[in-house]
Amino acid sequence: MNETFVVVGGDAAGMSAASKAKRDDPDLEVVVFEKGEWVSYGACGLPYYVKGEIQSLESLVSVTPEEFRDERDIDLRTGHEVVGIDPDRREVLAEHDGDDVIQSYDHLLVATGAQAVAPPIEGTDLAGVYTLGSMSDGKELREYVARARDGESLQQPDRGPACRYLEDCTGPVAVVGGGYVGIEMAEALAANGFEVNLFQRGERVLKGFSDETSEEVAEHLRDRDVVLHLEADVRELSGADEVDAVLTAEDSIPVDMVLLGTGVRPRTDLAEDAGIDLGSTGAIATDAYRETNVPDVYAAGDCAEAVHVVTGEPTYVPLALTANRHGRAVGQTVAGRPTEGGDVAGTAAIKAFDVEAARTGVLDHEVARDAGFDPVTETITAKSRAGYYPAGGSVTVTMTADRGSGRLLGASLVSEYGEGAVHRSHAVVAALEEGATVFDLENYDLAYAPPFNTTWDPVLVAAKVLSGSIR
Repeated sequence: MNETFVVVGGDAAGMSAASKAKRDDPDLEVVVFEKGEWVSYGACGLPYYVKGEIQSLESLVSVTPEEFRDERDIDLRTGHEVVGIDPDRREVLAEHDGDDVIQSYDHLLVATGAQAVAPPIEGTDLAGVYTLGSMSDGKELREYVARARDGESLQQPDRGPACRYLEDCTGPVAVVGGGYVGIEMAEALAANGFEVNLFQRGERVLKGFSDETSEEVAEHLRDRDVVLHLEADVRELSGADEVDAVLTAEDSIPVDMVLLGTGVRPRTDLAEDAGIDLGSTGAIATDAYRETNVPDVYAAGDCAEAVHVVTGEPTYVPLALTANRHGRAVGQTVAGRPTEGGDVAGTAAIKAFDVEAARTGVLDHEVARDAGFDPVTETITAKSRAGYYPAGGSVTVTMTADRGSGRLLGASLVSEYGEGAVHRSHAVVAALEEGATVFDLENYDLAYAPPFNTTWDPVLVAAKVLSGSIR
């Protein structure tokens, strides 16, 4: 009798695992339960859909449900919410249209993803308060933008001073959170004429990046008329039925809408109820093959933790590549070829209007010391292309290494959009994966041609400067 591989969750990790398992073992019965209607979609593209750069929500879907069913022979069941896992009976219980569905399994993948976290403040349940964690969220926000541009959603008679300088201004809005989603949505809303107020509880945006990167991004946001409220502890979202203001300890800012971009947390309730262990990060713990403490039950994607390539310790980095890579590894494993999911470096990138930034590895000195390193950091700014070439700008690189061994620990890069901060980060990632030192990195043979680079790439310059500090 053929074995059955059941997947709970139909996004990146789940569908990567299902597709790979079926491809490697066509005789394997693969069943996927997804509580929503959308599968295998690019959630990272939602801010650009809200902005209007991407016109169709469907274009964010990589593979349609029909393609999974008809072309890949996967039993995909949308509209099915798994509400229970019984490891002893090797069964999952799902609900569909009010009916219970019981499905047995030989192998099970929990890929339940993450959910947006609402900050512990009053008023998050008011109308006009949004999050961006799903396709339906993106659709609602796009519809809000369209209504506002048509003049149907304005509550404030005084739209604020910034509207004097914006063409077709559509009113004041708030973004709570200065991370990836917060900044991307600030751009999306500002591009549609909104007066954007961005509230960040800490002293800088993009906390996981270097101070220098954060400051350059912040200055650019201000240049684009985004009003930054740093070290602003939002106490309440006020309003009768609809939100009308953001209240901090110092001020009350009138707004028509609020976008909460205060992070995500792993969806682990289903796993916990089944006796599956969580790790120190609060996400599901697994071994190198993504298997949990329960035999033949795996976890991957935004619900699971991973091992950091620098510290060797568990970390929670809910990013798309990690989910796809770990899902694919699980698919290979259940199809009979055990495959490790691999470590992560926490590599991430962001675009903020005309600036791009990337980060990877460990930059925080306290985190580095906790992992047993003695961190040293240097920051340089270098040209992005040959000085005589009629284009280009500069790249700022902040790089951290261990004083004793010279081992590279991490880097943060920022440049004008198109000047290569993100692509240059890839060389740093490779060095981190290899456990290279900055002495190794400064001798990397990186490409050079005047339209693309200087003879000494900014990454090499940063490695040379940091090497000199250590020596």
